[in-house]
Amino acid sequence: MPPQTHVVDDAKVEEHAYMWTQDKMMGTEKKRYKFKMQRIIYLIFFHSLTLYFLIFKPTAPMWQSHLWTFFYLCFSGFGISAGIHRYWSHKSFKARMPLKVLLAMCFAAAGQEKILNWVRDHRIHHKFSETEADPHDSRRGFIFAHFGWLVVQKNPQVYEKGRIIDMSDILSCPVVSFHDRHFEFLRAILCFAIPIGVPVYFWDEDLWISFLYNCFRFAFVLNCTFAINSFAHMRGTRPYDRNFMPVDNSYVTYVTMGEGNHNYHHAFPFDYRSTEMICFNPTKSFIEFFQNLGWAFDLRVASDDMVRKRVLRTGDGSHKFWGTVGGVPVAADENLSAY
Repeated sequence: MPPQTHVVDDAKVEEHAYMWTQDKMMGTEKKRYKFKMQRIIYLIFFHSLTLYFLIFKPTAPMWQSHLWTFFYLCFSGFGISAGIHRYWSHKSFKARMPLKVLLAMCFAAAGQEKILNWVRDHRIHHKFSETEADPHDSRRGFIFAHFGWLVVQKNPQVYEKGRIIDMSDILSCPVVSFHDRHFEFLRAILCFAIPIGVPVYFWDEDLWISFLYNCFRFAFVLNCTFAINSFAHMRGTRPYDRNFMPVDNSYVTYVTMGEGNHNYHHAFPFDYRSTEMICFNPTKSFIEFFQNLGWAFDLRVASDDMVRKRVLRTGDGSHKFWGTVGGVPVAADENLSAY
């Protein structure tokens, strides 16, 4: 039985207040960056240990550690894709208290940032994408979009535009308040102590190996998140809106558990699926699993008609069903999102 969803089919749904053009990109001035040394050292530390673990392989982890790390990688990954992104940033579904707590724990396991800061930056990114106000403006190049934006002082426009972003829902959420108030403690426990300690305590894994393996897990999830800001804004197709810099990138989809259909996501950010296609999308299944438990409800989707009209009006012709041949729109296949 297909999940019950809240279909959005309002022609007046506000589209993003931006257009990316070649002229804007070419007109971007070179920046003089003020670096944040503490973050630079932090990133170098964990990535150096990750490279040491992958290249030199001091000792092979036990098979139980492989299973545990895969589980914890997914656990923390869902904190990004389902939690901080689709739930808190875009409100694409509603969650009952047990799911809110679980998503906050998953997000803390990723060890990235306070919920308030992450959501604010992401909402600014959507409203002012590829402008001076975009925290990780991809017009500044791959390195800046991938991780550079984290280690330099933000453009004053980011702070200025950030003041007009509505954060009332985040500020009023008790789970967010608890998470952000105890962020350092929760990160220490859920991102480091538990994933490192469990293999050592339960199956006598070597402490050094467990530590290195968790460094790899942490860095991998971090770079998967970064890939959405870099690869998914530079390499791929624009089947839903050719005027947006974000693209659909199947490789990013696989490493982020369904977040790589980024052109679709920027066209319909409220859709809990982040795509209308049937494809690799564990995050969609994760949300629907908790809907079946009664913990998630009011899942929002873009209607077939809304998607089709957008594709035919602004797409680049690469849509699988509603593309173009010689500039002539192809007839739409029926009911693509009824699954």
